[in-house]
Amino acid sequence: MSTAGVRVRGVEKSFGDVHVLRGVDLEVAPGSVVALLGSNGAGKTTLVRILSTLLRPDAGTATVAGFDVVADAAQVRAAISLTGQSAAVDDVLTGRENLTLVARLRHLDAPGAVAEALLARFGLTDAGGRRAGTYSGGMRRRLDIAMSLIGDPPVILLDEPTTGLDPQARLEVWATIAELAAGGTAVLLTTQHLDEAEHLADRVAILHEGVVVQDGTLAELRRLLPPATVEYVEKQPSLEDVFLALVGARPVATAATGDPTPTTPAPEDPS
Repeated sequence: MSTAGVRVRGVEKSFGDVHVLRGVDLEVAPGSVVALLGSNGAGKTTLVRILSTLLRPDAGTATVAGFDVVADAAQVRAAISLTGQSAAVDDVLTGRENLTLVARLRHLDAPGAVAEALLARFGLTDAGGRRAGTYSGGMRRRLDIAMSLIGDPPVILLDEPTTGLDPQARLEVWATIAELAAGGTAVLLTTQHLDEAEHLADRVAILHEGVVVQDGTLAELRRLLPPATVEYVEKQPSLEDVFLALVGARPVATAATGDPTPTTPAPEDPS
């Protein structure tokens, strides 16, 4: 596996008179997750398309797994896996056939065994023999992500990967992403869900008006704001806690936990 990860320096991209990227600098180290945050139109997907060789930058340099995205486009495509905002599955093929096809395209041994392992990993074994066109939106998303993991690419680009997933499936995807990073994969994640970035990312980069305005760990970014004071409050289970408990994903959180929440200081006990 390459030790290079992703390295972006001064990347610019315009579409006519619209300057989408104005000099982006970004790094994703192997074994880490970097979350790229930004409003709609900030340029997140444009950067992902450049890193996956689908677009050429107007200026600057970008390397993926040590290969230049312009000069070494074929090597970059062999080293990455890309999951876009909509599932890229073949609706005519079954889930098993979709996975087997990708395994064959990557020239892997025993493509059928690879497909079966991923069906089991993503809870799709019972649906493996059905055409993907009959899958629900969440099932299609899980199949799409499973397809992206075939061949253990050293760099994975995830463009809003949990779009359309239910809470339980979303947690399963989170666990998969964390597992990939723990195994040494460099993961670049774009997301609109700030809790997703908080849960997964080793570093967070904020893209605004075509440049990365801040890049750091969550603790470093929090230090940009004034320090909070603490009050002890009763914590009620969230709707997500209730849903996940009812479907057997995890127990309901208990109330009155005394977890600290940043607000104002609590009064001293007069006794």
